[in-house]
Amino acid sequence: MARHSIASGRRAFSASPRATGTRGCHRAECDKAPVTGRVAAVVVAAGTLVTGVGAAGALGGDSRIIPLAAGTDFAAAFAANTTTAPTSQTTAVRTVHAVEPGLETAKLMRSEALLARQHVDQAIKHASDGYQGRQAELKRQQEAEQARVAAEEAEKARVAAEQARVAAEEAAKRPRVAKPAEGAFTSGYGARWGTTHYGVDIANAIGTPILSALDGVVVEAGPASGFGLWVRVQHGDGTITVYGHVNEILVSQGQQVQAGQQIATMGNRGQSTGPHLHFEVWVGGSQKIDPIGWLGARGISL
Repeated sequence: MARHSIASGRRAFSASPRATGTRGCHRAECDKAPVTGRVAAVVVAAGTLVTGVGAAGALGGDSRIIPLAAGTDFAAAFAANTTTAPTSQTTAVRTVHAVEPGLETAKLMRSEALLARQHVDQAIKHASDGYQGRQAELKRQQEAEQARVAAEEAEKARVAAEQARVAAEEAAKRPRVAKPAEGAFTSGYGARWGTTHYGVDIANAIGTPILSALDGVVVEAGPASGFGLWVRVQHGDGTITVYGHVNEILVSQGQQVQAGQQIATMGNRGQSTGPHLHFEVWVGGSQKIDPIGWLGARGISL
């Protein structure tokens, strides 16, 4: 009597074990009687086990079916079947496939997992490509910004160099020493009216420009006894030049001035007999000397 057994998720036809079998196997072998009866077709689709039972006539009448095991079982069964008599009861060996639902389901799940992984990989690649694109754009923007900043710095350096060049040219053109004021020489250094006149006088109209004789720093600018208003400028070697009787002061204490720069205007303030500039030279900041010799040594004549 044909029957089937279920073990570990497998379905397959088998014959009853025989105690006297030569190989001691529970499956059909060459010394076991072939199984006859209906054929069960087992189909597994998407994890569902469907069993269909067909009439014996579908396989050509009273067909004998031999369930198979390993390769050696198949060879032994095939040899036994081909040598069995009578001829009317002998048919070709038919193969019955055993299907494992768990294994098939695992295969399907693995296939779905591979497909899902493929989709995930594609999504990751898409995101990675987008990220790399954004990073490339950010890098391009950063490089453009750096180039712009570098261009601005280069332009600033060019402008600074141009300004330095112009300043150097102007410095080369401007005088190293200047005549304190234009006008008539009216009085020199020495004794005058019973006192000592410690400077020289240059007469001109009120408002005539008064210039710094050398580069220096303004050490005083304001009222002075006998001069009304004055300006004193100290130069690099410590010499101080004095500008008295000024009408208007144009600089302030502590200011840097250059030779030939206007520092005041000519006036008639203080003890004065008319509009003029009283100019003195103090060597070392205190020793008063004749301004004519000091100016002459520097190429200026009054």
